[in-house]
Amino acid sequence: MPDFTLTPAGPFSLTASTRFLEGFAPAAYHGHTAAHIDLAFPVDGDWRTVGVRLQQDERSGTVAGEVVGDPAIDPEAIRAQVARILSLDVNGTGFPQIGQHDPVVRRLQQRYPGLRPVTFWSPYEAAAWTVIGQRIRITQAARIKARMAEHLGERVGLHGDTLAAFPAPARLATLDRFPGLPDRKVRWLRALAAAALDGQLNAQRLRSLPREQALTELQALPGIGGFAAELILLRGAGDPDHFPSHEPRLQRAMARAYHLDEPPALEQLRAIAEGWRPYRTWVSLLLRTELEDNTHEIANQARHLSTQTRRP
Repeated sequence: MPDFTLTPAGPFSLTASTRFLEGFAPAAYHGHTAAHIDLAFPVDGDWRTVGVRLQQDERSGTVAGEVVGDPAIDPEAIRAQVARILSLDVNGTGFPQIGQHDPVVRRLQQRYPGLRPVTFWSPYEAAAWTVIGQRIRITQAARIKARMAEHLGERVGLHGDTLAAFPAPARLATLDRFPGLPDRKVRWLRALAAAALDGQLNAQRLRSLPREQALTELQALPGIGGFAAELILLRGAGDPDHFPSHEPRLQRAMARAYHLDEPPALEQLRAIAEGWRPYRTWVSLLLRTELEDNTHEIANQARHLSTQTRRP
């Protein structure tokens, strides 16, 4: 018997989520099969680490979760966090309608059926990622983040595999140094860990605030600018309906998809995105996914970095 189940409202494919995670550099995810997803994460607010295996019933679409960890952890908190990670806490029944009046969105929905945003495991982890990744390549940042999980995070055994979770905030709150991170990033990570322990990076709280207030509060944290604040809110807390104005790759993706002059005017992009409500974050994700699939920019970064590393 599963420990919990999630019933998607609207189109959803766990297989599509698995494939997305395998190309999502911050996750450093390597799935052995599309039949399930294995996650390890500190439970938001509790901060004890759990492992979760997720599988989707092909007929009913229901997602079943098996949990490994301290049985004293609130099972509803685990279920709610997984639902947010997979964007299953959002009613997606209206999402196909967006494609009915926007041919670009319809094409994306056909190319990526059932794909919803897969978020960072928590806003705290998303915030840490933005600090780690400043002024370095995405692939370099992903390697540092993976090493932090290996050396500082807790490990969970799940069906014979051992998963290393990103370290809980109490661990980063005492961090003195870490290979690849300058002192200022370590200081910012300690401050973000303290903010997480204080509840400032709680996903439910961030999504309950008016969007501009949430973004303003996030930008008040050390090391967090406009781009980082939007990433934390959209890809950490899972806000489904905000158009990010600080994301050059999305702007390029829209220019390509809608055949706009480059660089496109931000107001023109915002006007287009108005037609995506209430799923602006979801459509943005599909556009960025298509851009990477068509250009392989991030994958090429990884190959280039790997080649440099092997040179004598």
